[in-house]
Amino acid sequence: MDNYILKTVLVLAILFSGAGIFDFGLRAQENRDYLIAYNVLENEKADDYDIYIMRMDGSASSNLTKNPDVAWTYYSFGGKIFFVSDRNACRRCYFLYSMDADGNNIKKISDLRLEDSWMSSRNNGREFLVTGRIANEVRHQLFFIDAETGKYSQLTNEPDGRFRDPLFSPDGNKIVFVYRKIEQELKHTGEIFIMDVDGKNRKQLTRYPADDKSAGEHRYQAGPPRWNRKENFISYQSVQNGKSSLFAVTPDGKKTWKLTDNPANEGWHDWSPDGKWLAVEMWDSEDQIYGIHLMNWETKELKRLTDPKKSKYQQSPVFVELKLNHQAN
Repeated sequence: MDNYILKTVLVLAILFSGAGIFDFGLRAQENRDYLIAYNVLENEKADDYDIYIMRMDGSASSNLTKNPDVAWTYYSFGGKIFFVSDRNACRRCYFLYSMDADGNNIKKISDLRLEDSWMSSRNNGREFLVTGRIANEVRHQLFFIDAETGKYSQLTNEPDGRFRDPLFSPDGNKIVFVYRKIEQELKHTGEIFIMDVDGKNRKQLTRYPADDKSAGEHRYQAGPPRWNRKENFISYQSVQNGKSSLFAVTPDGKKTWKLTDNPANEGWHDWSPDGKWLAVEMWDSEDQIYGIHLMNWETKELKRLTDPKKSKYQQSPVFVELKLNHQAN
């Protein structure tokens, strides 16, 4: 066991003392364990969001950031949590940060200002793919960031286009993202596309039903894509027939289907790296109470993990992997 893994195990043992470091509830298979990080609205008036972490049975929930900023996590890799934050910056001026699974060692990754968007990485977490901006002249374009040096390079350059929620394919050779033209002023319009990592060979994967108006002006036609590596499909949220649900599409775009059949609304979600668990935020028909749920993808057993009494907005679950051996992903 190398020093980093040993340190991570010891930190989590302290953080979750009394539970045992291998007793994370709903234990994953293949010698892997997961925690779940998520975003919580602490103070709506102050626009204060914090990042929490919990075990897979919903226990031992802990506030990691405890900072009066907007902090949203959208990604985790190698036991670290990556998030956007406006700390030490103007309101809602986001930059990329990382921290350990216990909230320690918070580090600013780059000086590139980001848009509010999900993100991804490849090359063992060295190279990040984000949606960034340069002042007010360049908005909603895709950038690569070197996580070690903070240096960045711009991938897309379409003044009339808007890119968000980029995701590397499991082999790192493709990029999935949501795209729309700027003249489409509705906030969450846009479809999911796939292209090569150099920006070439772009192909549209999703097509929102032309006769469905239920997404309106402020709800997703195609939400952030997530890749189930085990079954090789791309999932996303979409408001159709008056309800937000999870849908799926194959990487070649030849097949699209409704992924789940839950009565509540479903939104931001994440797959465990082994593809066996689905963490998803769900909310009521009045859009009042948002909570994190966990589904065993094989049995479809669903369990609510978060307590609605603590906050009405508990969203955006992200799996945090604790590696206990050196098996490849």
